[in-house]
Amino acid sequence: MELRHLRYFVAVAEELSFTRAAERLHIGQPPLSQQIQALEAEVGARLLERSKRWVRLTEAGKLFLADARRVLALSEQAVLTAQRAERGEAGELRIGFTFSTPFTPLFARVINLYRQRFPQVTLTLRELATLHQIDAIEAHELDLGFIRPPEVPIAEGIGITELRHDPLLLVLPASSPLARKKRVAISELQGLPFVMYPKNAGTGIYPQIFRLCRAAGFVPKIGMEAGEASTIIGLVAAGCGVSVLPDSFNRMHMEGVVYRPLADPAATTELWLAQRRTDSSPLVAAFIALAREAVSELDEMDEPSRAPKKAGRTDRT
Repeated sequence: MELRHLRYFVAVAEELSFTRAAERLHIGQPPLSQQIQALEAEVGARLLERSKRWVRLTEAGKLFLADARRVLALSEQAVLTAQRAERGEAGELRIGFTFSTPFTPLFARVINLYRQRFPQVTLTLRELATLHQIDAIEAHELDLGFIRPPEVPIAEGIGITELRHDPLLLVLPASSPLARKKRVAISELQGLPFVMYPKNAGTGIYPQIFRLCRAAGFVPKIGMEAGEASTIIGLVAAGCGVSVLPDSFNRMHMEGVVYRPLADPAATTELWLAQRRTDSSPLVAAFIALAREAVSELDEMDEPSRAPKKAGRTDRT
């Protein structure tokens, strides 16, 4: 049984005339009659009663007609779904993001835009540290990832799109003498305990703090470690030390904590979008294009001093 057999039967059932059905299908009446007879033989039931002057559906034919219409509708839906998937308008997209990413206006803008423009695509979002995201992308467990620059070389199979540059902020207890300053140099943090992510958390900020401190002539003293940014900020509020985080976290207001810009020019971080180089999925391509669009829109609204110089550039792809 083929879909054309069902189309032939539906045409005859709806026209109740082989002549009109043949005209509608643009085929001859004798071949149409033969196809209907072959269909009845395959089904094992008489679907139509015929005479020289009329055609009627049998009870079996009435039930078969309802199912035939559903099958044809499903086949048409399958074609449309495949076409939407080919255009990047349907399917599932698995996206990772770092702990700081949801606090950035860019992330919210991209996700909202994507949901509006591609409502048939299922977005699966996972919070993971940078290195864990890269591993998941290589393992085909994620399609894309919002990551921060890691200190280790990125695998050759991973392509990167640079989205924006963001400053790093110093997180201080409100009672700290440094809280009275508008800007703080990394060198002024020597001797103070740091509250940081664990080394094995896979975040890019951990090695970056060490690099900044070494450049300032000292090794940071780790006072406490915590796996969540909210916990780190809470420990700073409790007087357990200071911390350095992407400036997106300044939206997390907590009593007893102040945020101060770092004076060091190197105290910046980048937000990247990572993907497999070999991934030619229209879903991935559409998301990257939308991310670049969102970057451009936000840059226009951003202060000139905050506008990323390389935003939206694709690198290593």
